[in-house]
Amino acid sequence: MIARSVYPLTLYYESACALCNAEMTNLMLRNHAGLLHFVDVSAPGFDEPPPGVTVDELLELIHAVQADGTVIRGVPVFEHAYRAVGLGWVMAPVRLPGMRALADRLYPWLARNRHRVPRALVHGLFETSVRRAAERAAGRRCDAGGSCRL
Repeated sequence: MIARSVYPLTLYYESACALCNAEMTNLMLRNHAGLLHFVDVSAPGFDEPPPGVTVDELLELIHAVQADGTVIRGVPVFEHAYRAVGLGWVMAPVRLPGMRALADRLYPWLARNRHRVPRALVHGLFETSVRRAAERAAGRRCDAGGSCRL
């Protein structure tokens, strides 16, 4: 179920991070309902963090702003984002007993070390899902005769 107070959800991410960029690209390609908005905090000139949050904090962990203005960070951002694109099952393991605490503990470590993740590993993890999302997105804009809408 899509909660109206959550969406649209504005995600603050760092495109300069290969892992972050791959994951957000995957979400962007699947964002057919337009429930997610994306803000690249590493873009030149970015200087408008959400109220009460610094740019340094945005670079430390993923943040999002819900439709009602609530700022969330870390694992809950991914739960809402994947639910918005119909992939809520991706985060289902986090709802298992004990797994939420583990995810909440591991995510900050991963976030601190995200620039150390080899690009080849990132590519391998996201290549198939991004390609499938892109193919589906293209298929939605093109008819069987090959005519495509922009």
